[in-house]
Amino acid sequence: MKNKLTIALPKGRLGDQTIEVLKRIGLGDGIDDTSRKLIFTDQNQEFAYMLVKPSDVITYVERGVADLGIIGKDSLMEDQADVYELIDLGFGKCRFAVAGKTSIAIQKDEVLKIATKYPNVTKAYFEKKNQPIDIIKLNGSVELAPLVGLSDVIVDIVETGSTLKANGLEILEVMHDISARLIANRVSYRFKYEKITRIKNALWEVIS
Repeated sequence: MKNKLTIALPKGRLGDQTIEVLKRIGLGDGIDDTSRKLIFTDQNQEFAYMLVKPSDVITYVERGVADLGIIGKDSLMEDQADVYELIDLGFGKCRFAVAGKTSIAIQKDEVLKIATKYPNVTKAYFEKKNQPIDIIKLNGSVELAPLVGLSDVIVDIVETGSTLKANGLEILEVMHDISARLIANRVSYRFKYEKITRIKNALWEVIS
């Protein structure tokens, strides 16, 4: 795939939205997301598309296996990867938020216990607030933590808030707005600049 421009696409709903946008600029017609194949190429053999787990998109781009990738801003903030963030694609919108029970104060003198999948984002945010914290890293169902006393609050991605509400929690503070971003490998951006720029500009016209 050295002579092609390779794009890493996330599987799942974000990937479906990405493929839809790519097709609007004339790319991605060769992708069959119902197939078990993981790599697809266009008819002209000019582009290759890799379908990967969302959390792996950054790794493939950072390591140069993929020239471009589409990933949520949340992953970029957490992973602190050495890639170029080119444009905000405007879809996949959600928010980083602090959530918990209504009675919990998130600014206090004592240490605030926070359960999250995003320790780096959480640490950076609360350091700016000069709030002492104890981060409890969880990989799933973080909403459970404040219900059983493991944490005071959680930091998580919130889209509709329905899961919070179902568990008796609510947003206490919105931290950051999140959406999908187009990212590029730094070396690829230098040596495939014209082709990458054409794609970037075409996407920008569609989302604008």
